[in-house]
Amino acid sequence: MKLILASGSPRRAEVLRNAGFAFEVAATRVDETRQAKEDASAYIRRLAEAKARAAGACVDADALVIGADTVVVVDGLVLGKPTAAEEARQMLARLAGRAHEVLTGLAVIRTPGGQARIEQECTRVTFAPVRTKEIEEYIASGEPFDKAGAYAIQGLGGRFVTRVEGCYFNVVGLPLARLYRLLRELGWPGNAS
Repeated sequence: MKLILASGSPRRAEVLRNAGFAFEVAATRVDETRQAKEDASAYIRRLAEAKARAAGACVDADALVIGADTVVVVDGLVLGKPTAAEEARQMLARLAGRAHEVLTGLAVIRTPGGQARIEQECTRVTFAPVRTKEIEEYIASGEPFDKAGAYAIQGLGGRFVTRVEGCYFNVVGLPLARLYRLLRELGWPGNAS
């Protein structure tokens, strides 16, 4: 049985690789526009499923296809990936000195047949107070871009994190223990690599 990651994220691939899984990558392009009145939970679950189904449509072998999507939620606002320095600056200033939630939608679809499990993971993360100069230096590093909430816990952004309540790997972008459970439920034989 093949394992396919429907994501071009190097962080998600690293989580799987470090956990000993052999897998293929089938990055997909789906419209990530949030629908009107769609809450964060519905949004990430929909995108995770869309990514897994798009990748699974090209697979005719016995496989499990993994789709995921991650956002940061603070003050009821959904923070995705910043596209410019000013957007990253605003996100980091909003997170500084307080707690926020990291939500990841996770979809695993078995091919052929389309049997699916779609869930989400929530982790609460607390940031230390962060000075304006530190935010500017962090933005200059380039790391905040292409990261939900404008930070990478496993990188330089980890220096701002004072507390993690829940799954650390969820903050990286792939909740590993939940994923492993879903894989087993859909028939993964349990061998890693």
